[in-house]
Amino acid sequence: MSSAQPEVILAQEQGAEMRAGGASKGLEAEFGAGVKEGTLVLTNRRLIFVCTNDKGEELPVGYFSEHLLLYSEVEDLDNVPDRAPNVFIPLASVSVKGHKGEFGRPSLQASWKDEAGTHDLVFIETLTGRRRRNLNDWASVIEGVRDGTRKLLSLQIPSSSTSLEGKVMHVLADMQEKGVLEIEESVEGEYKVDLDPDEVQAACDRLSSQKLLVRFPDPSGDIFYRRASALGDDGFSS
Repeated sequence: MSSAQPEVILAQEQGAEMRAGGASKGLEAEFGAGVKEGTLVLTNRRLIFVCTNDKGEELPVGYFSEHLLLYSEVEDLDNVPDRAPNVFIPLASVSVKGHKGEFGRPSLQASWKDEAGTHDLVFIETLTGRRRRNLNDWASVIEGVRDGTRKLLSLQIPSSSTSLEGKVMHVLADMQEKGVLEIEESVEGEYKVDLDPDEVQAACDRLSSQKLLVRFPDPSGDIFYRRASALGDDGFSS
């Protein structure tokens, strides 16, 4: 894996929990906290846990309770603070294991060494439901990217961020599925523009035809889109 290659986001797991593993000195001493919630990001160079711009979303649990999901939106790696409690793990030095877990709680264990010593962290999935891949499936992907056996696709991103397509790609950089109305609201809020849903739909369909977005028709009749990953598989993000 050449360091000359640009760093690109391959997958994100929102609402993941980070806990100390068996060989760790403890989260409190190393990263400033006990159990942390945030977003686990996989790039072609690093595994990054981001928990410095927490957002909350109430998710229903059964019929009578809710769970507050905490996560961080990661659209641009340059905007992620390079300090604790965020964690940055080079793929070149990490050893990973995936665990299916119990009661729908798959996890990914990451161990590595650096000048500060040996570290061992476990990242636990909290989002369940309709998904093709779980967090434990990241292990084989990370090993393949690290060893160079997992070939990455070269995706041609729109060069102009001023175009509607460029704006759509930017708000979908978090690798999450979003409907047309949510994409429209995100673009309007970030770029202070007024859009028509039909033109957003058309832009999304053009990007989908270029294999830059993955299109997900829903039984309800709605259509969802997710930014395509260089992994060539659309199911690794939460």
